[in-house]
Amino acid sequence: MNLYDSVSYKMSKQLTQSYSTSFSFGIKAFTPEYRDPIYAIYGFVRIADEIVDTFHGFDKKDLLDKFRRDTYDAIDNGISTNPVLHSFQKVVKDYGINREYIGAFLDSMEMDLSNSTYKREKYDNYIYGSAEVVGLMCLKVFVKEDPSKFDQLKEAARLLGSAFQKVNFLRDIKSDLEERGRIYLPNLNAEIEINDDNKKLLENEIEREFHEALAGIMKLPIGVKLGVYSAFLYYQRLFAKIRKCSVSKLKKDRVRISNVHKFFLFVKSLLEVKVLKLT
Repeated sequence: MNLYDSVSYKMSKQLTQSYSTSFSFGIKAFTPEYRDPIYAIYGFVRIADEIVDTFHGFDKKDLLDKFRRDTYDAIDNGISTNPVLHSFQKVVKDYGINREYIGAFLDSMEMDLSNSTYKREKYDNYIYGSAEVVGLMCLKVFVKEDPSKFDQLKEAARLLGSAFQKVNFLRDIKSDLEERGRIYLPNLNAEIEINDDNKKLLENEIEREFHEALAGIMKLPIGVKLGVYSAFLYYQRLFAKIRKCSVSKLKKDRVRISNVHKFFLFVKSLLEVKVLKLT
């Protein structure tokens, strides 16, 4: 089993690196003991997201239902012939990840199959399931050596996940509208289209969440602090660029951060965490 376990983690790592260079860059900044479990969590999340976002021409509801069943079967049985689910179930067991988080995440993915707009309450539920619980899963990994820190840091983890997701929503306005017919700003419908005013309201939420999440980041174990903080700086920079864009511009072009700038941000995070001993 040791070989299969190792190969499963490697496949989750490959999946992560293929789909997200930015996220992979942050994981590389973790000390080695944290990397495989975070790759496993991302691999699980990525497959579910791809089912609802890109598996066009297939019965997405059926695929997602099967993925849900396979996930719980893997956790119950302690094994899966799907290597990504196998590595994920090991992390769930080894780090005590709450099944409620898994169910909330899969419920949010299912929302994407039938919802194109969201009222505020449903929007908040969607954010919780699609982003905040992912932050909580990762936090379970981060604080394994000191579980008492989980309750202390869980609100910051939720806020950071929420802020990251909302920045993604603004960045992806063009593709969400054109390819998926969705818009992820609360309380929009056919009569209320996205505009610079309601964009500003979401930006105010993001700014507050970033501010409140930062204190939690600085209390993370040193083995993951650099990676999470570098991701924080990346998203802050992406958010700053998005804030300067009108909705009409975001509908035409996707805002990006160059690889050179990503490296600069990583060096900046290294200096602030290691050299300046940011706490």
